[in-house]
Amino acid sequence: MNPSVEVKIFKTPKKVVKALAKELVNITHKSDQETFNIALSGGKTPKLLFETLAKKYFDLIPWDKIHFWWGDERCVPPDNIESNFNLANLYLFSGLLVPESNIHRIRGEEDPKKEALRYGKEIDDHLNMRGDWPVFDLIILGLGNDGHTASIFPYHMELIDYQKNCAVTKHPLTNRPRITITGNVLNNSNRVFFLVTGKNKALRIAEIMNDDDAAKLLPAYYIQPENGELVWYIDEDAASLIT
Repeated sequence: MNPSVEVKIFKTPKKVVKALAKELVNITHKSDQETFNIALSGGKTPKLLFETLAKKYFDLIPWDKIHFWWGDERCVPPDNIESNFNLANLYLFSGLLVPESNIHRIRGEEDPKKEALRYGKEIDDHLNMRGDWPVFDLIILGLGNDGHTASIFPYHMELIDYQKNCAVTKHPLTNRPRITITGNVLNNSNRVFFLVTGKNKALRIAEIMNDDDAAKLLPAYYIQPENGELVWYIDEDAASLIT
């Protein structure tokens, strides 16, 4: 693992998301930018983060300047229980006064290939560029049991260096299509925060932290922003196999 990576370990998932929420307060207040672009992820721990932000930090963050994006999305309608947008809408946006124009969802109900192109163009149109790739201020990522992140799965490693912002992929078990931001964009972010909890993630965390040979088979291993920060927010269960 890159020695410049920061790993923050907390006792429980609640303490993990509290720490990340506090850091989000800190960086958004320090930023003098007119807009602050964040890409969200889905899953149980992000749900806990959304609930924490909406209930305890709703008056501490300048929501009107934050633009929300997604690192990936299932190809389902926005009100579907499996939709990453729906998760954020229910547990974060419903309790905040976020302007509708600040919410940039992946349209999972549209044709996947056309939507990947459209969403990639929307990202290009709204974000600043560094080199050939757009720059997110913060990308929050999760980690799958198989080492995937966003929707870049181990059998689609070519998406780490894919030459478009977004791509269509499929879940290896369900074979259902997803749309994902690709590795060059993830690695061009100013900040990447991995948010990972649970013993079921411990083996993959240990491989990424301690075993480069095993980790080379995992997409998450290759997320190392060249010009930004990489911080892992994990609980003690997820960290339990780190040596």
